[in-house]
Amino acid sequence: MLELTILGFLDEQPLHGYELKARIQGLSGHVRPVSDGALYPALSRLVKAGKLDQRTEPGAGAVPRRILALTPAGRAALHERLRAPKDTDITDGQRFFTLLAFLGRLPDRADQIAVLRRRQEFLLAPASFFYEGGEPVRAEDEPDPFRRGMLRIARATGTAEKKWLAEAIAELEST
Repeated sequence: MLELTILGFLDEQPLHGYELKARIQGLSGHVRPVSDGALYPALSRLVKAGKLDQRTEPGAGAVPRRILALTPAGRAALHERLRAPKDTDITDGQRFFTLLAFLGRLPDRADQIAVLRRRQEFLLAPASFFYEGGEPVRAEDEPDPFRRGMLRIARATGTAEKKWLAEAIAELEST
C-alpha cells in the first residue's frame, strides 16, 4: 500500500519527501504510521525502477530539498495498481480506503466501476467476526456485550458503505 500511496500523491503533484510523508500519515492516520525507514527505501526503489524522478531545489535553509515527481512509467504503474487491486486491497477496510483515495486518478470509469463492484460483491457475502456451527453469529444472538457491539458497529458501517457503493456506481454509470 505504501507504493500505491506514494504514486497516488505524486500523481497529484510533485512533492518534497517530508510533504509526502505528512500526506501519507494524514491518510493512514494513527493506524499505520509510516517511518522514514520504510518511506525512504521505498522512494529509492521507485526512483531506481524509473517510476519516480527526483530533482533538488534550494530549501528554506542551506539544505537543498529533494523534490519527487511521477514519471510516465510511475503513472502506468499507479493505473495498473488501481485497475487490478489485490484481493486484500478489496477486503481490508483500511486498504480499501487507501485505494479509494486514488481511484479517481484512474481515467477509465469502467475500470473504476469494476473496482467498486468487487468491493460491493465482497460486502454482500454473508460474513461475521464470529461463527457458530459454521454459521455467522448475528448481533442479536451474541450474549457478550462487547462482541455484540463489534457486530452492530460492523453492520452499521457495512450498511452505509453498501448504500454509498450503489450510489457511486449508479452515478459513474450515468455519466
